[in-house]
Amino acid sequence: MTGYSFITTERPAALIIPVDGNITFMGPLLEEDHIALKTRIIDDIKTYMDYPGDKHPIEYFAHFMKEMQLSGRRIGIDNRAGAASTWGYRGPPIVKKLKEAKFVDMKDAVPSMRLIKTEEEIQLIKESAKWANLAHSLLQEYTSAGLWDAEVALAATLEAAATMKKTLGPDYEPLRRSSPLGVGFRGQIGEMSAIPHSIATKNMIKAGDVVVTGAWADIGGYSCELERTMIVGEATAKQKRYFKVMTKAQEAAIKILKPEAKCSQVDKAAINVFKKAGLTPLVKHHTGHGLGLEGHEPPWLDIGNDEPLRTGMIVSCEPGIYETGCAGFRHSDTVGVTGDGSETITYYPRSLEELTIK
Repeated sequence: MTGYSFITTERPAALIIPVDGNITFMGPLLEEDHIALKTRIIDDIKTYMDYPGDKHPIEYFAHFMKEMQLSGRRIGIDNRAGAASTWGYRGPPIVKKLKEAKFVDMKDAVPSMRLIKTEEEIQLIKESAKWANLAHSLLQEYTSAGLWDAEVALAATLEAAATMKKTLGPDYEPLRRSSPLGVGFRGQIGEMSAIPHSIATKNMIKAGDVVVTGAWADIGGYSCELERTMIVGEATAKQKRYFKVMTKAQEAAIKILKPEAKCSQVDKAAINVFKKAGLTPLVKHHTGHGLGLEGHEPPWLDIGNDEPLRTGMIVSCEPGIYETGCAGFRHSDTVGVTGDGSETITYYPRSLEELTIK
C-alpha cells in the first residue's frame, strides 16, 4: 500500500489508511528512521520500543487510535488480533482493546487489489524476466558434475547481480529483498529433485542427475518466476519420458490460460495429461499461483478454485511430477492473461536437448 518493505518479525506493525487524511504507520521504533528513507506515502509514524515490552504493542495501538479519534469508528481490519502470529505473537487482540470501534473483516481486501496488474506492474515483471533469464543462463553454464550446487548458485548469482547493477545504473536497488536477484537449485539435485520444496543438500552434482533450477529478480519490488528441469549428461529413457510428459502438461495448462477460463480448468488440463500417461500418483502440487509483490499470491491454479481468470492476472504455470528415490520434473514460467489469451513472459529454453548439460 505504500511501497515500503521491511523485515517482518515478531513485532506488530500496521497501517492506518483513512478514507480522507494521512496514512499512519504504527510499529516498532527500529523502523522509524527506515520509513523516511524508503517512502513518501506514509505521513505519520507512531512507534513503541519493542515487543512484548513493559507495555504491550497492542496497548500502544489502541492508545494511538484513540488519539486519532478512531475509537468509535468503523474500521476495516485484515487481522482481528492486530498482528500476525507467524513469529510467535502473543497478546491481546486489538478488537478487545478498542471495544467502541466496529471492526469489519477485510482480510481479502489487499489480495483482491493484487489480482489484476496494471500495465506498469506488468512491465516491471517483464523486466524481471530479462534478468532471471541472464541469471539462469549463467547457472546452466556453470553447472558441472563434481560441484556443490551452492557454489554454482553463488557464482551465477554474483555475476548476474553485478551485471544487473552495472546495466541498470546507480539508482537501482532491490525493494523487496536483500538481494537484487537469485538463481540456484535449492538442493533439488538428483534424488532430492523429487522434493518440490527442498531447501538444500549435502550431495555434489554428478553425471546422470536431474536438477531443478529457479531464478528471480527484484525490479521495483516485483518479480517473475522461472524454473527449469535440466539433466547432467545423457538422459535415460525414463527421464526422457517424464520430461516429455511434464512439458506436455505445462503446454496444455498454458493453452487454457485466457479470460473467463476457470482456475480449476487450468489445473485439470495438466492433471489430464498426467492421468493419460499413468503418472497421476507422482503429482504433488497444483499447477500454479499468482505472482507480483509476493512469490505466492492469488489466484491459485487449483482444481478446487473456480474463480475466473481475468485480463491482467499474472501467474506461474508449473505442473510437476516427482518420483521418490528417482527425480522430479518441473518447468515454471510466468504467464500473463491478456485480452484474448495469454502471454508467456519468461522465455528460457524448454526442450530436453537445450537443457542437457554435457
